[in-house]
Amino acid sequence: MNTRITKWLFCLLILFFSNLNAQQMSSIEKIAAYGYSKRFSDSSASKKIQLQALALAKKKNNIDDEVICYSYLALTQRRLLHLKEFARYADTAFILAEKTNKIRVKAFASLAQGTLKSYIEDKPQALDHLLKAYELFSKIKAHDQCAKIASDISYLFSPASPEKVKKYAEEALQHAAKAGDPESQLYARLAYGGYLTDRLDSGYKAEWITALNFFKETVALAEKNTSQIVSKSNIGIAYINLADLYSKGPKPIDETAMLNNLRKATVIAQKYNVKIIYRSAIGLQGMYFTEKGEYAKAELLFIEGIKYQLSLPYTDNYLLATFYSCLKDVSIKRNDYKAYYGYDTLYAKYNQLKYNESTQKLLQNADARYESSKKLERIKQLELENELQQKNKLLGYGIAGVLLIGLIFMFRSYYFRQRYYLNREEVLKQEQANNDLKIQLMEKETIENLAARLSLERRLLRSQMDPHFIFNALGNIQSMILQQDTIPAVSYLNKFAKLTRQILEQSRKETISLEEEIGTLKNYIELQQLRLNNSFDYEIICDESVEYDILIPPLLLQPFIENAVEHGLKPKSKDEKGILEIHFTQQTDQKNLICTIKDNGIGLAASRKLKINKNHQSLSTTITDERLAKMQKEHPNAGFKVLEREAKNGESGCIVIINIPIL
Repeated sequence: MNTRITKWLFCLLILFFSNLNAQQMSSIEKIAAYGYSKRFSDSSASKKIQLQALALAKKKNNIDDEVICYSYLALTQRRLLHLKEFARYADTAFILAEKTNKIRVKAFASLAQGTLKSYIEDKPQALDHLLKAYELFSKIKAHDQCAKIASDISYLFSPASPEKVKKYAEEALQHAAKAGDPESQLYARLAYGGYLTDRLDSGYKAEWITALNFFKETVALAEKNTSQIVSKSNIGIAYINLADLYSKGPKPIDETAMLNNLRKATVIAQKYNVKIIYRSAIGLQGMYFTEKGEYAKAELLFIEGIKYQLSLPYTDNYLLATFYSCLKDVSIKRNDYKAYYGYDTLYAKYNQLKYNESTQKLLQNADARYESSKKLERIKQLELENELQQKNKLLGYGIAGVLLIGLIFMFRSYYFRQRYYLNREEVLKQEQANNDLKIQLMEKETIENLAARLSLERRLLRSQMDPHFIFNALGNIQSMILQQDTIPAVSYLNKFAKLTRQILEQSRKETISLEEEIGTLKNYIELQQLRLNNSFDYEIICDESVEYDILIPPLLLQPFIENAVEHGLKPKSKDEKGILEIHFTQQTDQKNLICTIKDNGIGLAASRKLKINKNHQSLSTTITDERLAKMQKEHPNAGFKVLEREAKNGESGCIVIINIPIL
């Protein structure tokens, strides 16, 4: 009995250690990992070494090593911005991983697929695959990989879900501490630092010292272990973040420290060709000198950045457009309108090229998403067909064995076998036809859904700012410039630019804070005042119960303000001063924010008559009504109503009451 127990325990130990060793890096994986580590210093050698590792894995017919080599190659193509090769390697790794049960192998395949989905802006799929990779790497205690993946997951949840951003950033720090290598620690610290910076942007100004000290420690870690950190771009990002924190600090800021960090970031960007770091470093320096009033320094800095970019073998239209836009701002502040015209011409040129590239990238990403999903569906179908073929083979062997048992049952067996195959063939044909139909339907639905989503986004963006409002506002600004009212003109031009940027940024977010919404409304109303020659006043009132940091859907209120101004206050007699009042109250128990918009305009009846005469249709209000209607599934109180004000002492106007869900 004791001998049996001993043998049993011995077998368990062998099984345990064999599984443990199976999760360790093979010699081929080490070669691929080494090649991947050279992606910043020598991208050509990096690809060559990884392809050699892949060829060796194929020669040995080792699927596990093949998957890991394909995954590393996919991640390298991500660094080089080669989408087609990136998708091909990532999809191949994911397909081959279905043939193995190794946790480490499946984790690498999910990591490559999640990174691909993130690159082509398919955030839901990216989160699914990265969370799967995170779970698998956690099982085998690969803390270095877990630190990096948790950091990437944290970025994907930003800014829509601050709680999850914090959760995964903290988990990244914990894994990095267990891994102990500077590369993982820097990766995780940047993610947590991003969370701290987001809190500052959300209004937690008191935590600036905490964020500053955290990034000082991060930069010290990077400088101490520069040779051990492969991702040199992360070192540059650490410098940029620290400099940005100095610029947001109390005045006067530590100019020396801020500029020193930006110069270090510029050196990293130029040495390793990291365009986003170079653009950020030059931009922050230039904006700082512009705000300080040292326009000559700012102009020289932007011109130096343009010269450096033009000296490279490729053209970065986004970067050139950004620099020329900054030079336009400097020219305005210097009252150098001749230089402004020249910079504006070049800005328009590169901005159009940038827009064309951005549009092309969106189309490529959409194609990549479609092709990837289509490919995976076809692979699943082929796997099912192979399964059926294998089952048929086994069934055939069984029948042949039965026939060999005795000739007496030959005729009967032959009859039933023929009948079985005929039925089976009909079933397979029917299943094949059904599968083909499903694929066609899925392809059609995918294209229709993509077209519908893009159409909704275009409608939403078009509806946010009336073209008449834009042209009239710019016309008034131009008139002020011609009348040499430079300071008010620049002030209103800045408000217009800020409003445009706010609307474009907020249209991409799922939620924004009430404080951000109020800021956008103020800019919009003040520009409307300018357009209508200050023919009305406005007031925004918040009850004491209202919390400014609550999250609400973006861009809901502007269409109602537009209607109040355009159809209520604008037609009003010029002898009377218009009044626009916006009042916020909060219902915490029902998770509702109630916004009441009042005006003393011409009222609903008179406005409807004007609409009939002008054949006017409010696109923005229609879209807002559709958005609120969709929210009613989860928030039954969401909606709005428009009322005529009761005539008191000869007053008229409208009241709009909007129930906004707090998310």
